[in-house]
Amino acid sequence: MIYDVAIIGAGIAGAGLAAELAPHLKVLVLEAEDRPGYHSTGRSNALWHETYGGPNVAPLTTASRKQLETGGFLKRRSAITVGRAGDSAALDVMAKGFESATFPLERLHRAQLETIVPGILPGWDHGLCEPESFDIDVAGYHALLIGQARRSGAEIAVRARCSSIRRSGDHWAIQTPSGVFEAAMIANAAGAWADDVALLADLKPVGITPYRRTITQLRLGRQVDPTLPFLIDIGGTFYFRPEGADRVWLSPHDESVTPACDAAPEELDIATAIDRFQKVVDWPIAAVEHSWAGLRSFATDRLPVYGFDRQCPTFFWCAGQGGFGIQTAPAASKLCAALLLGIAPEPDVAAINPAVYAPTRFA
Repeated sequence: MIYDVAIIGAGIAGAGLAAELAPHLKVLVLEAEDRPGYHSTGRSNALWHETYGGPNVAPLTTASRKQLETGGFLKRRSAITVGRAGDSAALDVMAKGFESATFPLERLHRAQLETIVPGILPGWDHGLCEPESFDIDVAGYHALLIGQARRSGAEIAVRARCSSIRRSGDHWAIQTPSGVFEAAMIANAAGAWADDVALLADLKPVGITPYRRTITQLRLGRQVDPTLPFLIDIGGTFYFRPEGADRVWLSPHDESVTPACDAAPEELDIATAIDRFQKVVDWPIAAVEHSWAGLRSFATDRLPVYGFDRQCPTFFWCAGQGGFGIQTAPAASKLCAALLLGIAPEPDVAAINPAVYAPTRFA
């Protein structure tokens, strides 16, 4: 069997691409772990908010909303970027960067913040609210994509970590513990391992770096409104949101460079997160219940990498999606599928310029 395309990685990027391609091509998905979505996708605390990733990521996020919303994978939760007295100018810059967008951003001042976020401590005097934000059911959406891919004929091989990738005539031969697989094209959706996969194929990496991100679940000593906003610092030092009436998911917004691995949280990062949290709100902490870490992989310009390799026209990149891979997944999958199939993109992504994300920008 020579497949039309072998997708390496069954996280949100690989699953989405497989779901789009399987109705048209013979698709194989190779997943290194025991199950799809084990790493970043399975550990994501994802929120759909259009400002995340900046103006060049926003078109992908905006174009993804309809599919996520129609499928019932979004639950409304506003997002507020907060700042101290000296951060007003930075919030103005952020607002200006999105003033031509279709979604509203609302400036907030201290009195408004006190009403919206009960218990917010003195000093947090400025905010920028995105009322059109949502929690994402990541597990549900990823499962849907895996199911769609399989129903359309895609084969998914788990415990199939690539150990060798080489050209064999007019196709690729991919060595894994599950055997050797052959495909006319490779789609590199390996997340934090994307550059490693390119090196296995004797191609130049594009410079995708994995960063560890930590999340901890706190049990509070009081109840809070579970629908309170997602709160993030303009300075990039924390974010948190309620998870039920007496629990919070909290991150110190860490980005620690790390080799691609099965990431685990560090005690120092958990302690840092708690210290920062206690300087934002007066909510008492009863216990640290659970902590975990995942990898977010970025190219040097912090934009995703979608398109054919600079050197090899049968090697396709679908990687570098950082922390916005879930909220952009529907649009990214459609855009990448159109590029791979050589067809016009669907109307909802037709206005997105794929050259912005092309690997050739690193030449």
